[in-house]
Amino acid sequence: MTFELKKGSLRAVVRTKGGELVSLQNGEGLEYIWQGDPAFWTGQNPILFPIVGTLKDGRVDINGKHYAMGRHGFARGMEFSLVERGADVITLELRENEDTLACYPFPFSLMVTHRLLEDGFSTAFTVENTGTAPMPFCIGAHTAIRCPLRPGERFEDYELLFNEPEEADSHLLNGEGLIRCDGREPMLEAGKMALDYERFARMDTVIFSMLRSGKVSLIHRATGEGVALDFLPFPMVAFWTKPGAPYLCLEPWHGCAAWEDESGKFEEKPFCIVLRPGEKKELAYTFEIIV
Repeated sequence: MTFELKKGSLRAVVRTKGGELVSLQNGEGLEYIWQGDPAFWTGQNPILFPIVGTLKDGRVDINGKHYAMGRHGFARGMEFSLVERGADVITLELRENEDTLACYPFPFSLMVTHRLLEDGFSTAFTVENTGTAPMPFCIGAHTAIRCPLRPGERFEDYELLFNEPEEADSHLLNGEGLIRCDGREPMLEAGKMALDYERFARMDTVIFSMLRSGKVSLIHRATGEGVALDFLPFPMVAFWTKPGAPYLCLEPWHGCAAWEDESGKFEEKPFCIVLRPGEKKELAYTFEIIV
């Protein structure tokens, strides 16, 4: 089921399957969200919950018992329920069911609110522990922005620009999708990273943690057109594409793939959040259109 949001000249589409915002168009009909193509990737803007990335050996230890879970968790494949809808805002909810309890033994509520703004959109996650035991979780977004945005442009015409002059390194992944313990790779110079497919063919995903910046722009170097992601509440931000694919995923993360040497215990995962019974946690990010 899909719903349309409108505000001024902006239009968005939200889908209950996965709780995703899957389209954002400006007044001239320019689409900013990747529309999916099996030749590259059918995803668009999945919600990563209750894990981000890949688990070590495909499983996680919860209270001494092992549970298997696929990469990025189960929320992206599940049907959310409509809670509230307005002209420019919608709230959807996912709760536990028989399938989720088999791999994540916690009652929970995951609310996602998509709201159109004057110049973009915001997405807010509200996670509540509705059970009686402490509940660990990680959460993130995986928003695929069309890149290039306009005909005649190239992926390589764009760059990432952080709002602080970062000189930061990227974490590295091993062949199993786990974060390596044997070093990082220099990636940012004066807060900038030029885009090229070779980098993503070699590294798969560029991953930063604990930057000074809370905002990053994906912009065309000549025109300055693009989008800006405000990820301030999230301690990690990642970027992913496939070589030749006309999109770049901008991903705020609270949590990440397993480290090669981690214990496997859920509550010990980096940037894992643990909620007490009845406790809630809200995290939000914003995309701004730059013209």
